[in-house]
Amino acid sequence: MTITYSCVANGRAVLAELALAGGSYQEAAATVLRLVLLRAEPKTIIHMGSFVYHTLFIDGITYLCATDNALDTITPSAFLTNVSDTFLRNPLMSQEHFSPSNAVAADFQQVLGKYMMKYNKNQDGSSISTLKSQVTDVKNIMSQNIDEILESEKRLNIYTDRTGYLQTTAKESQKPRKILRRIWWKHFKKIIIITVVILLSIIIILLSTNVIPT
Repeated sequence: MTITYSCVANGRAVLAELALAGGSYQEAAATVLRLVLLRAEPKTIIHMGSFVYHTLFIDGITYLCATDNALDTITPSAFLTNVSDTFLRNPLMSQEHFSPSNAVAADFQQVLGKYMMKYNKNQDGSSISTLKSQVTDVKNIMSQNIDEILESEKRLNIYTDRTGYLQTTAKESQKPRKILRRIWWKHFKKIIIITVVILLSIIIILLSTNVIPT
């Protein structure tokens, strides 16, 4: 994932912007800014063309960045948070005559460039951290499902011991096992589906960050 464009806007007026790669961002960014103002949501993710636009909306100011990958949402969020913190710490940003042509805007363009380079450089580490988190989540889910299966088996064993009438015929005695088998397959299918989905996500992220040579 690469952050290719970023800007800071007051309403629809872009205060500072920077593009690290060729492409038509201004028109798409203007559309995104209109949507952000209409929704007034703190965070939005909008797919437009071949880019994904992430925004952070605080007190009428929109912090926006464009990326070339939809899978990584952690890096853009961290980038926008850093940009907003730096912007809000600068007392000159509240001036009424702040415009893209003045020195403050030019200085902040350098700030955008610094953070874009920082997060683009650290994207591999961020992706690996994301993968580790996903693997941990899968492990926890699988452990939870296995614990539920074992607990179900324990309850069924107790139930079988306390209900002797179920053992009066061979047919009746098989009921707890059939119930246990259905529970087992139910949870086992969940484990398989979750594992496959996460593994596919991991492979896609690795390919997109060039961790796996293509």
